[in-house]
Amino acid sequence: MRKKIKIITVVGARPNFIKVAPLFEEFKKHKKINPILIHTGQHYDYEMSQAFFDGLKIPKPNYNLEIGSALHGKQTGKTIIELEKVYLKEKPDLIVVVGDVNSTLAGALVAAKLHMPIAHIEAGLRSYKKTMPEEVNRVLTDHISDFLFCPTKTAEWNLKKEGIKKEVLYNVGDIMYDAFLYNIKIAQKKSEILERLKIKPKSYYLATVHRAENTNNKKKLKNIADSFCGIGNIIFPCHPRTEKYLKQYKLWKRLKQRVKVIKSLKYLDMLWLEKNAKKILTDSGGVQKETYFAKAPCITLRDETEWVETVKSGWNILVGDDKQKIIKAVKKFNPKKPQYKYFGDGKTAKRIVKILVNFLQNGK
Repeated sequence: MRKKIKIITVVGARPNFIKVAPLFEEFKKHKKINPILIHTGQHYDYEMSQAFFDGLKIPKPNYNLEIGSALHGKQTGKTIIELEKVYLKEKPDLIVVVGDVNSTLAGALVAAKLHMPIAHIEAGLRSYKKTMPEEVNRVLTDHISDFLFCPTKTAEWNLKKEGIKKEVLYNVGDIMYDAFLYNIKIAQKKSEILERLKIKPKSYYLATVHRAENTNNKKKLKNIADSFCGIGNIIFPCHPRTEKYLKQYKLWKRLKQRVKVIKSLKYLDMLWLEKNAKKILTDSGGVQKETYFAKAPCITLRDETEWVETVKSGWNILVGDDKQKIIKAVKKFNPKKPQYKYFGDGKTAKRIVKILVNFLQNGK
């Protein structure tokens, strides 16, 4: 074996960046690890990509493939072609993929074809809704990976139901909780977002919408936009794709009159807004968890969630795009139960790296 263990980590979209930050901090503690970071460029504009690297202490990517936006097949295909070139050049000992975006699946498929070990962080999530691109990505990635790092017991159970051998399953906790615990302290010291927006803690609602099932459906997006207008006092960091469809459906002008629409935020600013919000409305899986970590009530703009623990705990409610349910939840949904630590203890990255290093050095 070479003196250095070469591990390639593939990122491509906003949630990936958050998850690999604690991983790379842990890599630094192991002199034998030579970490290589590939940014596929699936999210290609500054606010959706470079701003996250700037705020998270992630090293500059060794490779930026600059894939950009495209239909799912084209984007995944282009990523596969470019990743294969890098894998063959670098000859890594292991590939790490995270989450459930197109870059995740592409990274795993190339590794599987080249007979390289694959570790999937955030394995075992299921919505059981195959119309979701993310569901297809995560199921396929799980079934070709060699290490499945599950964030919760539910995720581990999902994989066991699918017949995956328990030898490749590791319930290590949620690496996003590692990131949250570390970065919320920094956000408290450095973020000036409340002052910039001239708002006080617990005086506003925070909303995010980005999933294709909501943005690409005129009726659903109109229902959500109408409910936001009816609620008022909402801070809405708007995803570029969401802005595109709001304008296309002629919803943009009215929304901007009733809601404080702002550009997508850096991670630390978003964390601090989450921590200080009265309630949060979102269709994002990552924001659902961060809302739970921040101990804020979450109103999920979907009919299902992969993070069933947050609903079970009583801190998350599913309302879909039903305008009346959304408005009612804002008025009356007030969790009282104490939270259970479903997502681990904030030491997930340490566990993952220990398992991978032990395998690569000792073969077990």
